[in-house]
Amino acid sequence: MSSNSGDHQIAGTIKNAIAVFAASIGLVLIIFMLAQYAIGSYAGRARQGDASMSASVVAERLKPVGEVQVDANAAAPVAVAAAVSAAAPAVPGVAGVDQGKTTYEAICAACHAGGVAGAPKTGDKAIWAARLAQGNDALYASALKGKGVMPAKGGNPAIADDAVKAAVDYLVAEAK
Repeated sequence: MSSNSGDHQIAGTIKNAIAVFAASIGLVLIIFMLAQYAIGSYAGRARQGDASMSASVVAERLKPVGEVQVDANAAAPVAVAAAVSAAAPAVPGVAGVDQGKTTYEAICAACHAGGVAGAPKTGDKAIWAARLAQGNDALYASALKGKGVMPAKGGNPAIADDAVKAAVDYLVAEAK
């Protein structure tokens, strides 16, 4: 009989241990849920009277950092370049050298003065020799239609063909 009574005692101890463990887990869960409820209700109350959460303040925080403003009275860039090429005086008997120089300085010099992006440098006879051998018509076609990384008309489609040709003539004169 003593083995029966020992077995009952061990079984009772195990049942008690399981009950204590389950009660401990339950107690921890209840404390956790109460803490969540308290934190949630406190946070809701705190936001209700918080001026930093008002719609206008939130909108101010979310607005873009910068804004683009366009001056309606400003001249368009294409119109400015066209005015530069139109304003270049054509001197009789000089075959547009002044117009060519003005166009060169306004558009072409940005790359050709320093040889930027492989542009043949103004006045460098060695670099221009092979190009000059092709003739002016080939040079005009390259300048008007673009070549390599150089866009047509130096990137200004509004410039007159005659102004581009005059700039080519200026570059050719500088290379001879």
